[in-house]
Amino acid sequence: MPGTSSKLPTVVVVDDVADLRSVVRSRLRLSGRFEVVGEGQDGREAVDLVAEHRPDLLLMDVSMPGVDGLQALPEARAASPTTRVVMFSGFDEHGLADRARALGAAAYLQKSLTLDTLVDDLLEVLRDPSSTVLVPPPGTSSDGVPEEGPVLAEHQERFREVFEDAAIGMATVTLSGRIVRSNRHLAGLLQRPAAELLGSAYAEVVTGVDVEGLIRTIVVDGHDDARAEHTVPGRPGVLLQSTLTPVLSAEREPLYLFLQVQDVTGQREAEAGLRESEQRFRLMVETVQDYAIFMLDPDGRIASWNAGAERHKGYTAEEAVGQHFRMFYPPEVRERRHPEHELQLALAHGRYEEEGWRLRKDGSRFWAQVTITAVRRPDGSHLGFAKVTRDVTERRRLLQEQEAAAEALAAANERLQQVADEQAQFVAVTAHELRGPVGTMAMSAETLRRHWADLEAGERDEFLQAMASSANQLNRLLADLLTASRLQASALEIRSGAVPVWRHLEELASVHRKAHPQSVVHLEGDEGAIVHADPGRLTQAMENLLGNALRHGRPPVRVRVVSHPATVDIEVRDAGDGVPETMRQRLFDRFATSGHGGGTGLGLHIVRELARAQGGDAAYRPADGAFVLTLPRAEETP
Repeated sequence: MPGTSSKLPTVVVVDDVADLRSVVRSRLRLSGRFEVVGEGQDGREAVDLVAEHRPDLLLMDVSMPGVDGLQALPEARAASPTTRVVMFSGFDEHGLADRARALGAAAYLQKSLTLDTLVDDLLEVLRDPSSTVLVPPPGTSSDGVPEEGPVLAEHQERFREVFEDAAIGMATVTLSGRIVRSNRHLAGLLQRPAAELLGSAYAEVVTGVDVEGLIRTIVVDGHDDARAEHTVPGRPGVLLQSTLTPVLSAEREPLYLFLQVQDVTGQREAEAGLRESEQRFRLMVETVQDYAIFMLDPDGRIASWNAGAERHKGYTAEEAVGQHFRMFYPPEVRERRHPEHELQLALAHGRYEEEGWRLRKDGSRFWAQVTITAVRRPDGSHLGFAKVTRDVTERRRLLQEQEAAAEALAAANERLQQVADEQAQFVAVTAHELRGPVGTMAMSAETLRRHWADLEAGERDEFLQAMASSANQLNRLLADLLTASRLQASALEIRSGAVPVWRHLEELASVHRKAHPQSVVHLEGDEGAIVHADPGRLTQAMENLLGNALRHGRPPVRVRVVSHPATVDIEVRDAGDGVPETMRQRLFDRFATSGHGGGTGLGLHIVRELARAQGGDAAYRPADGAFVLTLPRAEETP
């Protein structure tokens, strides 16, 4: 075989999930039918490993950070033409297998299905020179659902229904911008068959948008989302808005991108119509107003007076003619000699316009629109000025009200967009967080069940630890999501009573030490403090704070109880560097993440809301890097 003296077929495994690589490596080794000669975590490493080992098979994931599988596939085939490439992906096939085969893949296998037939499928790829795509593998139903996993299948089917029936265009996109899954609404918006979209670069199916720039905003700059408005080839006049959000790994690294596309043509047309309506309204208001029109001599004295001027300003012609026009200006404006300055500008530029307060004869003020035009004789000598004044006080009031209404509308739209973004983030986070641990548990359990006696002790420990870790991750996710949902719906049940803080924390710390032997948690402070709280909710809040410190900080973790006259503070700090200043403002917001470590971004939000629901609060103290949970003090003894 190329690249080795072994008589077994050689395999290179490339996937960015280390636990999955471990399961696959062990399964292939235990079969006694293959030799794994190399492992990698992205497409670039896949190409290098294939060039180095020239294996018989390359088993490669589709979506990986850096260079994805679809990008690397042609390069890998060029580096070793004799190597047969098998795409091993968590994405449902939905036509993606045909795209992979067109790029040179010999097979397409779904990693979310059972691994029972993996060895046989790979052997079949080596035996069959026709490069048949294997989807789904034997042991699944006709629709690709594992027969032994009805609960997982039900949840996957519900997610597919939500995805497919969404009222907006939705797609899963690799970090290089290739569509690997899309729903019906997106195909309709882009006027492309869904099968044609699979494997296509999104930049190739839209126009007027820098897709690579949007992806850099997320992957390189670390933004939570990136959006832009653009057009679609073949659909003149249609304007779409695309929003990309990252789906992150447990290490908070982007795995792939979640795309939302909405038709905003109607919205933009409505906004343009609103602007046109406002302009017409303004013209109408200006047209129906009476005009004050009069002439000034070169020094600014009134030389003529019309009926409109009398109605506007309250002076008769006898009273006005001969007076300097500065008498219509408020005292503070006259002191600045602004009227004279207006005449200078009109004479220099031929025309001067402004809006400002003016005075009537009775001393009342009105908002005036003023135009002063320099008038010249045919020979060019200066004759004087023509002055037109309109009372636009009512128009000004209406414009101010419109501006206020527009600001309110903008705030409402921003809130609606925020809700939509949160819902999209909820779907993306839930789907990603469930896929990893469920898949790891299922594959680890199946391997242990079938090969317990064949596995080495270290390998069994690895599988059991992976299952325990995945179970804990699922429990935390479900608890956080359920609590967040009840908090948002104001349906959270609180049963408060007197709780001895020290004893409660000792039990919690003991549980953490057993679950995490490497962790160090110290208790200190007031051992007799009693709070008025729900014991279960106090436990949930403290577990989130301790988990946050153990996951993001450095040991030891210190928990200090400090009593005040009406409250009790529970301070949690670790030996880490603290929260970056850029993160502090949104530290307790829903889905707020720093881009490092695991979690859903709900933990600290839940801590604060649970505290407030019990009459307390939660905060971060930058001075010493402590998270402070404040609860009401209880005087009675439990």
